[in-house]
Amino acid sequence: MGITCTTTFATTTTLPVSWRFAVYRNEPLSTSNHVRTAPPAAPERNNVAMQLTHFGHSCLLASFPDGSASETTVLFDPGTFSHGFEGITGLSAILITHQHPDHADVNRLPGLLDANPQASLYCDPQTAQQLGGSWCAVHAGDELTIGHLTVRGVGGHHAIIHPELPEIDNISYLVGDGDHPARLMHPGDALFEPGEPVDVLATPAAAPWLKISEAVDYLRAVAPARAVPIHQGIIDPSARGIFYGRLTEMTDTDFQVLDEENGTQF
Repeated sequence: MGITCTTTFATTTTLPVSWRFAVYRNEPLSTSNHVRTAPPAAPERNNVAMQLTHFGHSCLLASFPDGSASETTVLFDPGTFSHGFEGITGLSAILITHQHPDHADVNRLPGLLDANPQASLYCDPQTAQQLGGSWCAVHAGDELTIGHLTVRGVGGHHAIIHPELPEIDNISYLVGDGDHPARLMHPGDALFEPGEPVDVLATPAAAPWLKISEAVDYLRAVAPARAVPIHQGIIDPSARGIFYGRLTEMTDTDFQVLDEENGTQF
């Protein structure tokens, strides 16, 4: 299926050495029940001409120059645990992965939409039904044109929190162009493996549906050239090093923690 739409990004913060290596060193990386295998080699790191700005939790602003004086800018998942996105203007599109409040803050969305009347609005089918208005439903397999970018909707289902809870939609997004089919992947609340090289993966660091071991295995499976952690709003800042340390130590991916509300160039 085809849909048509349009998206912007941000400065790199390297992970403190204490976070990378001083993480529960008395705990073995392998046990009698689990032997660590070497992670797959990450793809070659390339300049993907993209700027990312993290507004906390799962909210990312991605900016892509289009070769002229303008750029395509996309905002992902402006939710309740995020901050600072309210003043953004000039957006090409707003993309929401699923209906949970930490990904779609219904109280602040109206103001964001008023400030960006030109933005195309996309979300999963259930959220589109709930929000109504100009929100377009994206199904797995849909392909959107946003400015000079191609955005593909993949996956379709939220990760299982508990079998007794109802399953909900979740659309993961692959953003690319002719040179980089998957410059950026934002999976939302899912561990969808795209089966193709990814330049930058916004990788979930912690969630009610996620163990650290699963986060490590997911990062190994996708094996992006670079990864930035998202969905860490549920972790106290003083404890985030525990999660980041494992993702850094146990994969070959270039793992970067973004300085919130400041742009990082990729």
